Amino acid sequence: MTTIVAVRKGDQIAIAADSQTTFGDDQKLLAGYDCFHNKIFQHGDSYLAISGSAAHDLVLQSALKNLKKKDLHSRQGIFETFRKLHPKLKEGFYLRPDEDEEDPYESSQMMVLIANPHGIFGVYPMREIYELSKIWAIGSGRKFAMGAMYASYDQDLTASQIAEIGIRAGCEFDVSSSLPMTLYTIERAK
Repeated sequence: MTTIVAVRKGDQIAIAADSQTTFGDDQKLLAGYDCFHNKIFQHGDSYLAISGSAAHDLVLQSALKNLKKKDLHSRQGIFETFRKLHPKLKEGFYLRPDEDEEDPYESSQMMVLIANPHGIFGVYPMREIYELSKIWAIGSGRKFAMGAMYASYDQDLTASQIAEIGIRAGCEFDVSSSLPMTLYTIERAK
């Protein structure tokens, strides 16, 4: 449960996240109590944020670090990277890939938003990869964030300002999202 956003506008790409961790339906861990409340981590020139179990954060960081060949700069490259990661997540980290027996593929059980100089990308549980052209959000506060970012995108604002608006909207209306936020800004590759 979270609000994570990414914005691409002009020469800038921004990624931002709230800082609340939620346990079930009735307990929350706020930033003031969590020494590691930043939900965004850096891998090379990419910033990644995960929606799903809090365990995914350290698992994905470790799995990416130990993966020899990886590419987070294109839709195809990210697909191949996550395809190679999936068996490692099952074998080395004990991922339980079952969701629904009707699903066509095993699930990686996480949604990931990636921002780097080459763009913003959404990774979904069955390794669906989307390259996003303007705005995107994941997590329980995503609908609030998307609405706020959509309404402000065409205004005279930077990518980071629009991302901040999205996170603030998610934190205002989603019970599983809280400030402070973390925000990173990247210059787009020419």
